[in-house]
Amino acid sequence: MRRDRGVRTFFAVSAALLVAAGLVTAGQPNAAAAPAPKPPAPPLGTNGAPVPELAWGPCPADSPPGYECAEAEVPLSYRDPHGPAITLALGRLPATDQAGKQGTIFYNPGGPGGSGQFPPELTPGLHEKFDIVGFDPRGIGASTPLRCFATPEQAQLLDHQFPTTLREQKRVIDDTAAAMRLCDRNAGPLLDHMSTANVARDMDLLRQALGEEKTSYYGISYGSHLGAVYANLFPERAGALVIDAVLDPVEWTTGYRPLDRFQPFSYRLGSFDGAQRALGTFLSACAEDARCAFREPGRDLREKYDTLLDRLEREPAVIQPPGGEPMEITYQQAIQTTLGALYSADLAPVLAEYLQALYVATDPGLRVTSPPVAEIPPAAPTPGYQDADEFYAGPEQGISVFCADSRNPGNPWVWGHYARKADRKARGFGPVWTWLSLPCATWPGHDRDAYSGPWHRRTAEPVLVIGNSLGDPATPYEDAVRTSRLLGDARLLTLESFGHGARGESACIDAALDAYFLDGKLPPEGTVCQPDRGPFDTAAARE
Repeated sequence: MRRDRGVRTFFAVSAALLVAAGLVTAGQPNAAAAPAPKPPAPPLGTNGAPVPELAWGPCPADSPPGYECAEAEVPLSYRDPHGPAITLALGRLPATDQAGKQGTIFYNPGGPGGSGQFPPELTPGLHEKFDIVGFDPRGIGASTPLRCFATPEQAQLLDHQFPTTLREQKRVIDDTAAAMRLCDRNAGPLLDHMSTANVARDMDLLRQALGEEKTSYYGISYGSHLGAVYANLFPERAGALVIDAVLDPVEWTTGYRPLDRFQPFSYRLGSFDGAQRALGTFLSACAEDARCAFREPGRDLREKYDTLLDRLEREPAVIQPPGGEPMEITYQQAIQTTLGALYSADLAPVLAEYLQALYVATDPGLRVTSPPVAEIPPAAPTPGYQDADEFYAGPEQGISVFCADSRNPGNPWVWGHYARKADRKARGFGPVWTWLSLPCATWPGHDRDAYSGPWHRRTAEPVLVIGNSLGDPATPYEDAVRTSRLLGDARLLTLESFGHGARGESACIDAALDAYFLDGKLPPEGTVCQPDRGPFDTAAARE
């Protein structure tokens, strides 16, 4: 977790890592004479923790209809399985055909920090034959919450756009460090038990509580990492596991090279590369479709987009949502909103109108007299704050997970260097993703039971890995390809589209999910599915 102190320190650390990996020997000229290393201890499982008893009943009054709810007690620490306990909030969408039910599918929506208590039906076929169970992971939402802040004002210390000047950078670093000091003071013992590995242990206890011999699971985005961790902590209990919009578990935790540990993990992941590819796919589709508002025949749309960003860097633009008040849009807001719109190809028409409105508003030759009108797409998700009567959700909850899981520098000023480096590769998107992990530089927690590999343990059933080949703005397609090769037994399924996640975007993808969960049948090697609609096919439906 400490930053590089110089070349000599780096090479000393690298040598120690190579020794630990068995690639070189320390102080032994004759490697053959060295004693055989002891086999590594098996990773910590549930360690005899008592299986929780689930009493399913009505959900809170403001919950979506059709669900049953329950609470489960799990250990705070699996090193002390009979010690202090925390509570998980569960939700179950019962199978519509209870007489013909085939079992349970667990669900995680991503994040980290996302609430999973009310899972979707996944597909109509799966909703018919499976109970679908979700839960707010430990420390998150309606489960026993990790809480660093007593007021919304304190949580605002983590509410920043990515910095573009040294003054902004200093403010973000100072405020983040102050927020981390509040976490150290207020969060309590849960701070040291928030890793994904502990969520996987919780899920295995829930499997036992539901009487399932194996775990069937669908996880998207960060949920893909939970699936990969579960597959390697409990390979003999891995049933039909599906991971969609996949994170490379090596890049998420340590990186492939010793030097990677000195990079912010959110730079190491390369999410900005996926965003840049998704943007390129959107612009190419726009150039070929007359329904795209940002289209300009004969003009390179990448150049037009960069011109727009140049103008926004000089001064904000003002546009007006339909029926709303005029809004000022900064460079950072435009980047964050563009990134969010790239999460779904269905938002392409809205994104095109938004970018065109900004372009018109910033064109010095047009001298517009009133703000252009355009719908504003949803921005990319960021950690938020909610303190409701029934639960607390704060930005520290997701941060606690990725900081517990990943190796990062200890010097917060390193983030600016990597943000600029990423910005040269993917303008705007690079800083958005790189600055995400800044809290890890001064994060006060440490989970001794986090998991960072190996990732190749052979599972009882193969893992189905799904990725979008034309650009995923959060989890690059290359991560899905690499993860399918890293895991002990996996099959890659590809959707030829852009966006974050493939379920619900293609009848081919959904049919593959049905076949795998219902019948245990994997798609053939090399299967590439097509989306059900093009990016601008939704434009006509909106008119």
